[in-house]
Formats: sequence, C-alpha cells, structure tokens
Amino acid sequence: MRIRKESAERLAAAIVGVLSAVARRVECATDSDAICYAVRSRSLRLRSIVLNRASLRRLLTATNGVVKIEYLKRDLLRTAAHQAEYRYPRRRGRTAIEQPAITDCCGAPAN
Repeated sequence: MRIRKESAERLAAAIVGVLSAVARRVECATDSDAICYAVRSRSLRLRSIVLNRASLRRLLTATNGVVKIEYLKRDLLRTAAHQAEYRYPRRRGRTAIEQPAITDCCGAPAN
C-alpha cells in the first residue's frame, strides 16, 4: 500500500509540476483520499488543485495512462486561467438545482 501511495503522490507532483513553482502541497482537511495543492499566483485564477488518490493509481496501471496523464497536464494549464479550482476526476453532471428547466416554445414546462 505504501508503494502505491507514494506512486500516486509522485504522479500528482508530475501533473502539478506544469505550473512551475506556484503550486504548493497542502493537507486536505476534509478528504484523506485526495492530494491537495494550493496555488499562489497573481496571473492565474486557479487557487486549489484536488486530485483523487485512487484515480491517480488507476492512471498508473491503465494501458493508455501515459496519454491521459499528458491530457491532464494540458487540461490543468488550460484551466488555470479560468477556474478557481481544478479537480480530478471532475464531478459528473450538475445538481437538480443547477439544471435549466426544460420548457416548450411558449415557456410552459415540457411534459
């Protein structure tokens, strides 16, 4: 288990390493299954990075893991200027409150 934990941490450091020295590792107070980083840069909107340990371990053993890791690095760079938080894996879907209501052409709820 310790080897896997260290591997996930090394992978997280490699992914976050694309942001140079602006990201610092911090303890996740709410989630022990996550690896968290705080980002301090005036030029970036990004403030936190949260990576799930189990998902990182799966990336290490995936047949196309190298491609996915490169994608994550590019995605992190692209997201850094636009979002305050980066999560991997991303949360799926939106909650019922956030979803727009489906209406017909007159504005009445669709059945």
